[in-house]
Amino acid sequence: MSNFIELLKAAVFGVVEGITEWLPISSTGHMLLLNQFLTMDVSTDFWDMFLVVIQLGAILAVCVIFFHQLNPFAPSKSGYEKRQTWTLWGKTIVACVPAAIIGIPLDDWMEEHLGSPFVIAAALIVYGIAFIVIENIREKTASRSLPGVGNGTLRAAPKHFAVSASTAEIATRSELADEGARVQTIEELDWKTAIGIGIFQVLSMVPGTSRSGSTIIGGLILGCSRTVAAEFTFYLAIPVMAGASALRLVKFFLKGNIFTGAETAILLTGCAVAFFVSLVCIRFLMGFVRKHDFKPFGWYRIVLGIAVIAYFGARMVL
Repeated sequence: MSNFIELLKAAVFGVVEGITEWLPISSTGHMLLLNQFLTMDVSTDFWDMFLVVIQLGAILAVCVIFFHQLNPFAPSKSGYEKRQTWTLWGKTIVACVPAAIIGIPLDDWMEEHLGSPFVIAAALIVYGIAFIVIENIREKTASRSLPGVGNGTLRAAPKHFAVSASTAEIATRSELADEGARVQTIEELDWKTAIGIGIFQVLSMVPGTSRSGSTIIGGLILGCSRTVAAEFTFYLAIPVMAGASALRLVKFFLKGNIFTGAETAILLTGCAVAFFVSLVCIRFLMGFVRKHDFKPFGWYRIVLGIAVIAYFGARMVL
């Protein structure tokens, strides 16, 4: 019975991982916060490893959904398209170098010193505000750059936005912000921009920041459309999360640990659930950003950050 309960807990963590890994709201932050209320009956070493390796399920979902785009050997691709795919892999790997150089040496220090709920809450709020500010700036810039927009006259909104005058205005400005982006497709993403996004990825080392959040913010600032910023974030996740998982597994085994049968079942359950939930979440996000901006995620982060501060602040007082 106890093993079944632990499997249910692993499934819950898998659901949270599958949702929060791809939405820019911090997977690690949510996992650490969930652990405050739902603690697994496992060793500290296993938990530290589980928290990272469960991401392998989420990675597999990216590989499945974007298999054609990432497969340089696809028979249906022309020679040019295959070279483009290899170039995309090159940009992805190079963009991961900054995080590897800085992240690997500081991994243990970050885990030890920056895992408190208040650090997580601060990161949630700061980057939530950043999303809102960046999106507002993009929309205002796009509105000023096009005739008939920004002076009280708006273009006709797309059909799926034609609900009310206020809704149409918001939708149109959101759409214009992406129309004015310098990088409209993954193929247009140059090496300099890819490396720049990789540098922003370093920010995600602080729990609560969100790896997808930091890279999406970087992509938006550097001139990418929301779709490109989100898609490249998914690609970056493959080497970064695979490397982080391998590192945690090595540390786990170097300490003399081995998987018990129960631990193996817990890890596989968490990864499997994270995989299936990620399939849904990735498709949702790609559809969402084609029609909407990231401000709802910014507001969510702010509200959650304030709630975390209030909760843990009250616990300290009481």
